[in-house]
Amino acid sequence: MSEIEALIKAINNFRDERNWRQYHNPKDLAISISLEASELLENFQWKNSELALEVNSENIAEEIADVLIYSLMLCSDLDLDVTQIIEEKLKKNTQKYPVGNE
Repeated sequence: MSEIEALIKAINNFRDERNWRQYHNPKDLAISISLEASELLENFQWKNSELALEVNSENIAEEIADVLIYSLMLCSDLDLDVTQIIEEKLKKNTQKYPVGNE
């Protein structure tokens, strides 16, 4: 079992132990990803990156974790292989944004 698969299993176990799966349909998971990303952005509002990291690093890490948790749950529920979809997207991005074409 890969590290990503182990994380997804732990996330799903946490969710299932609390009977939350009933609330986690694809639409609501996508909404939650957006909401958590907005909470992440709040840490940087009205600050430069250095100051935001200095005063909010713990919360920034927690919000990134929330975005990733919801994203991994959505991948699991949609039966998407995280490694495969990222590798495929990187291939597309390599073609779309070749090195040296800045």
